[in-house]
Amino acid sequence: MKAKNSIESLALDSKTVFVRADLNVPVKEGVITDETRIQASLATVEHLLDRNCTVVLSSHLGRPKGEAKAEFSMEPVANRLKELISAPVYFCSDCVGEAATKMVKEHQGEKCVILLENLRFHKEEEKNDPDFSAQLASLADFYINDAFGTAHRAHASTHGITKHLPSAPGFLLQKEIDYLGSIFTSPKRPLITILGGSKVSTKLSVLKSLLKASDKVLLGGGMVFTFYKAQGLGIGNSLCEEDFVEEAKAILEEYSDKLLLPSDVRVTSKIEAGAGSEVVSCQSIPDGQMGVDIGPATEAAYSEVLKDAATVLWNGPMGIFEIEDFAHGTKSICVALAKLDTQTIVGGGDSVAAVNQMGYQDSMSHISTGGGASLEFLEGKELPGVAALL
Repeated sequence: MKAKNSIESLALDSKTVFVRADLNVPVKEGVITDETRIQASLATVEHLLDRNCTVVLSSHLGRPKGEAKAEFSMEPVANRLKELISAPVYFCSDCVGEAATKMVKEHQGEKCVILLENLRFHKEEEKNDPDFSAQLASLADFYINDAFGTAHRAHASTHGITKHLPSAPGFLLQKEIDYLGSIFTSPKRPLITILGGSKVSTKLSVLKSLLKASDKVLLGGGMVFTFYKAQGLGIGNSLCEEDFVEEAKAILEEYSDKLLLPSDVRVTSKIEAGAGSEVVSCQSIPDGQMGVDIGPATEAAYSEVLKDAATVLWNGPMGIFEIEDFAHGTKSICVALAKLDTQTIVGGGDSVAAVNQMGYQDSMSHISTGGGASLEFLEGKELPGVAALL
């Protein structure tokens, strides 16, 4: 999946370049509590500065719903960028209109970054309003999209703007396309997928898509209990989506050679820190108990399967990893992947949070920056922000 232009092929030197990044970072009382997304955007910004560009940088932050709200201002991000980037960084109080036009004109031709105020302070952004798209485009000569996290949305800054400017993906977006796209186009085999998460309903399309693409799929998380129910097993008080039991039964029949379920689980009577857990066979989950993690026999079996993998995709934790007693299975997957000398892709959402929390982020080949975008990509859906660049 190749875009028609690349950041290297466009004649960007000394030009004004509009960059849509994903700088939607958590901010508490004006302090950024996790700057992962800012760090991920720096390669593209620094590349443009090396080419003497005036970088007009944009993003959304939070959900202001079309209103200017101080708690969702991009200003804390601007302050952090001033510390991270050697070139001058300016903060603009709006993303369109007189303030934006004046500031860009004032610094045009300067090697610098102009961070615009939150795009979603204008309701036209999420509506992909053509006039708003044109206003954003009027600020620059070229457009670079580096925001994979919003690529599944057809917004003015991810979709509409491409109708007005020569466009290309940034390094981060291209990396996402290359890694996640390779799962379906040219994976090194065996391709082993590890799929977790709490509900079958939210992962059903992804599961079906990945069962077709993968050599093996290892299941974990709360969704396994719906599959146990489909097999006629007792599940105690474990999470179960009754509406999906028949669907789970059909999947088990169709993919019996590919789909692996846990042979044992950790159960508890209360989902809270310090509640403790015990290991039971999947065939003997006690009444009144609920499954919260895969068990040690499953950890060993899954780790053994992973040893043969040439490519591994992991999406979703194996248990309620936020509570230490129920984090064993998720940690075992981290450890198993860290030992592999192969391509390991962590595909968004809670599995990324788990890898970061447990300190294994540097051991993975690629950690996706997109939650919903990663899921939709893995479902095989077209992402408007990516399609606009093709």
